Amino acid sequence: MEPKNKQPKISVFCKVLYALAGICLLLYFLFVRIPAFADWFNRRISNFGRQVLSYLTAWLPFSFAELLLLFSPVFLGIVVWRIICVHSQSTAAMRVFFGRLVAGVCLIAILFVLCFAPGYYGTTLDRKLGLERTPVSTEELYQTALLLSEKINALAPEFDALDSGSTILPYTIAEMNEKLMAAYDQYTLDKSFPNHFYSRVKPILISNLFSYAHITGIYTFFTGEANINVDFPDYGIPFTAAHELAHQRGVAREDEANFIAFLVCYCSDDAYLQYSGYLNLYEYVSNALYSADYELWKDVWNRLDYRVQNEERAYAAFFERYRDNVIASTSEKVNDIYLHSQGAEAGTRSYDLVVDLAVAFFRNRLPAS
Repeated sequence: MEPKNKQPKISVFCKVLYALAGICLLLYFLFVRIPAFADWFNRRISNFGRQVLSYLTAWLPFSFAELLLLFSPVFLGIVVWRIICVHSQSTAAMRVFFGRLVAGVCLIAILFVLCFAPGYYGTTLDRKLGLERTPVSTEELYQTALLLSEKINALAPEFDALDSGSTILPYTIAEMNEKLMAAYDQYTLDKSFPNHFYSRVKPILISNLFSYAHITGIYTFFTGEANINVDFPDYGIPFTAAHELAHQRGVAREDEANFIAFLVCYCSDDAYLQYSGYLNLYEYVSNALYSADYELWKDVWNRLDYRVQNEERAYAAFFERYRDNVIASTSEKVNDIYLHSQGAEAGTRSYDLVVDLAVAFFRNRLPAS
């Protein structure tokens, strides 16, 4: 007798991924419920996972995540073609095929939970740094903006600028990365958070397309890479790189990654990193002040060095090309949904919450009201 054709079955590997995904679902529930457990997991387990992923991709001279993005249409085409082929075979074959797709989704979810998710639910950064995060008054916004403007004005004369007014990054991206590693070393010298390890940022080859999406940088948890848009004006690149490196080190919340980026630039011995940190933080504080009191905002603006004003005008002219488009609105909506799903009630506005941390940090340095 001829043996009957064996029915295709879902592999053991897929079943293992299903089981791990179930365990990760339980872990995620514990992160949400127990901040202390999320802190421990982020520091002890997730940090190891992030380092492994970073080391696996660090040797590549390009962003592996960007490569996956570029080949995603090909991948989707292959999936559709396989669905058509498998559909003509048997129900069992179709079940196995979709079982493999589900296993792939499970793998991504596992990496997210194990390597990044606990950062959203651990102790907030203000408590870790001993800052008093309280409602911010207009006067505090004004005084903080003044203090930052003084720091920026002191640094501005040191840098060359284009005819547009944009300052020029005085070194290569690789050299900037070394300076950021040194700055992270300095900042984390006497701190247990965030965990620090050597890595390097990856410039995005299709940065111009990312500009249309208003994406200055992105940390891809499934490849462990800190990716930066190098199409934006130079003064924002070090701050953005420090922000994505903060994500790579377990700082998940956007306002906290912004503030760690500032603190790292603030601790640097390099003048341009300091300039990038101060000016980017100033912009957040200045925007809040503009909404609270236009006259006070105008007073601070008039005190800025003309070179800094030219920098800001050059950025506004650059951004105007990308301000309103379908890609940007779609990108922001997707990011907003994602951030809400991770407990960020402010959604994409959570980036702006760095203002509270900035005022809390500088509060003891402000003149008495």
